[in-house]
Amino acid sequence: MKATTITQAQKKLPEIVESVNFDSTPIILVNENDDTKNAVLVSEEDWNSLQETIYLYSIPGLVESILEADKEPLSECTPYDPNEEW
Repeated sequence: MKATTITQAQKKLPEIVESVNFDSTPIILVNENDDTKNAVLVSEEDWNSLQETIYLYSIPGLVESILEADKEPLSECTPYDPNEEW
């Protein structure tokens, strides 16, 4: 993960935002006044993806169900039917 100071980031914010969006590489914003309290800049798309992943992991049994389904051979799967009643 790349890092830059907050002062440097202020001078180059448009370029940094473009880089984060293009590369999907987060940037650590280092607080020059307190090394223990930094921040991370991520793209909105990556942020939304992280939030969705956290939400999906919060559903009990979902991850296990997906991993179990992944073991099932495609030949045994039922084709998708948009008219199927649930």
